[in-house]
Amino acid sequence: MTHRALVCRFSVVAALVGALSACAGSSGASAIPGQAPAHRDRSGSTPITHIVLMVQENRTFNDLFATFPGAVGTTTGQELVSGVEKPIPLTESKLEQKKNVTHLYKAFLTAYQNGAMDGFNLIKFVNGGQYENTLPYEYVNPSQVKPYWAIADQWGLADEMFQPQGSDSFVAHQDLIRGSACITAPSTCDTSYASSLIDSPTAPKLWGCASDPGTKTSVISGTLQESTNGPFPCTSDFPNYGSNGYATLRDLLDAKGVSWKYYTPQFNNKQADGLWNAFSVIAAVYGKSEWYPPSGGNGVTSPETTVLKDISKGTLPAMSWVIPDAFNSDHPAYTKDTGPSWVATVVNAIGQSSYWKSTAVIVVWDDWGGFYDSVAPPLPRDNQGGPGFRVPMLLISPYVKVGTGSKGGYISNTVYSFGSILRFAEDTFNLGRLGTTDSTDTSIGDMFDFAQSPRAFTKITAPYGRSYFLHQKPSGLPVDSD
Repeated sequence: MTHRALVCRFSVVAALVGALSACAGSSGASAIPGQAPAHRDRSGSTPITHIVLMVQENRTFNDLFATFPGAVGTTTGQELVSGVEKPIPLTESKLEQKKNVTHLYKAFLTAYQNGAMDGFNLIKFVNGGQYENTLPYEYVNPSQVKPYWAIADQWGLADEMFQPQGSDSFVAHQDLIRGSACITAPSTCDTSYASSLIDSPTAPKLWGCASDPGTKTSVISGTLQESTNGPFPCTSDFPNYGSNGYATLRDLLDAKGVSWKYYTPQFNNKQADGLWNAFSVIAAVYGKSEWYPPSGGNGVTSPETTVLKDISKGTLPAMSWVIPDAFNSDHPAYTKDTGPSWVATVVNAIGQSSYWKSTAVIVVWDDWGGFYDSVAPPLPRDNQGGPGFRVPMLLISPYVKVGTGSKGGYISNTVYSFGSILRFAEDTFNLGRLGTTDSTDTSIGDMFDFAQSPRAFTKITAPYGRSYFLHQKPSGLPVDSD
């Protein structure tokens, strides 16, 4: 079967799965029946009372798991040369990639090629206009991501997780707290009148409510035309949402009294902050009581290593987002290989604590980063620039289904997007629905078997451990800058 035929076959199947998921979620009913109302640090009918969402940076699924046993990956890509599709071997590369490759919406469309997935060589660098040629055609040497593979081999790996939009980190981080970047009236978000954030704001440094006056967001209309004349990057300036802007998972958590923290690197007002702090865009949070609360209550918390101390002290909130320091983020061009160890350190801290039997750790990469992937996003595509390319997702919990991996690892082939993660959190804490992609995406809850006896934790071996990260000097760099 040809590459194009495989793409078409996947797209048709994925479209059917997506359509069924949308039908199942349209009522807004919980995917886990019989849940009781949530209170602080309490969930519904499952044993899970804590969710830790770790957000890493800029990798396609194939870039990290090209040769993982049982997963959909490849070491041979496809490129478009003079209008003819040709195979190209992928280069085995180091995690600490020296160059940052373009991953904006225009680059996505170029690589996507209407589902053929063969235009990655035609992407141009952001500055200079030169073609990237073979640069996106790589995969990371498995020896450099051993902790990720060890997690996948023992716990859960989703090989059909797609970012909601074919864009970069600014939008992706909004999707991870909301499931959508639509900024027009909620009733129009699924129509041709929709307008959504895409790519990055025009400001070179601060992105969010603290941006310089005159800063504009990039937006995409329902006709898929991109413009850099969107509203100021603060939700109070978004039309039809009121002074606080659109709702996020934070609103649902607060309404039910469920504790949460957004662990983020130390704020640096000389660097781009918006990408590692999604709540800098949220008017109801930025500068308010949940913006770095001195008492350590609900809200944005810094530094990100505080999560390790909260686990040790027994003060881990019910819902956590964990944003890494730039050096530990897996982002290319930072020439560091500490990301897998950072993830392993947090996973080990939970696995070796009293939280193990009540916690689900989710590790997801926010966007495609410009790297090659062979699997086309599912059809039909929406009017907000999505779905985007495939990204990895790991799931660690004593209740992850036992799979066929050598140590019981389970690989899910279900089509997911970031709304799938939000939906699982909403169902776990009985929060209701935001009404974005959380209402239409299939929950990652189908990767669990809550009837099974909780599986014992095995420590993940990594080159760097807790002491390294607690003593690591903050880089002060943005996790991403485009």
